[in-house]
Amino acid sequence: MKRERALQVVLVVVGLLYSFWGYLLFDNLWHDKWLNKHSDVMPMFLSLNAVLGVCLLLAIKQPAKHRLMIGYGAWSSLAHAFTMTIMSAQAIVHGTHRQDSPQDIVMFVLIGGSLLALLPAKQTSPAGAAYNEANVAM
Repeated sequence: MKRERALQVVLVVVGLLYSFWGYLLFDNLWHDKWLNKHSDVMPMFLSLNAVLGVCLLLAIKQPAKHRLMIGYGAWSSLAHAFTMTIMSAQAIVHGTHRQDSPQDIVMFVLIGGSLLALLPAKQTSPAGAAYNEANVAM
C-alpha cells in the first residue's frame, strides 16, 4: 500500500509538472516565440508532455489499470534524458554549452527512474486466469 501511495504522489508531482507545460506551449505559440528563436521543436515537445501530464493525472486513482501509460511516461522521460545527454556531449565537443544541461538531464532521469521503480505489478486478467486454470486441470 505504501508503494501505491508513493506512486500516486509521484504521479501528482510529475503530472502537474508536465501539465504546466501546456501553459508554456500556449505562451510559446501565442507570442510566436518558437518562430523568433527558430526553435520549432519546442512546441512539439511541450504538446507531447502536456498531454502526458494529463494522462498521468488521470492514472492517480487506479495506477494498476494505467500501468502502460505510467510505463510510457517513465521510458519517454529516460529516452529524453538520454537524448539530452548525447546532445550535451556533442555540444561540449564542439565547444558550446547547452542551456538546460545537466540539471534537466538529472530531472528526467529521476522522473523516469521513480516511475519505473514504482510501476505497479502486471496483473493477469480474469479471463487469462480462468484459461490457465483450465489448462492445468487437463
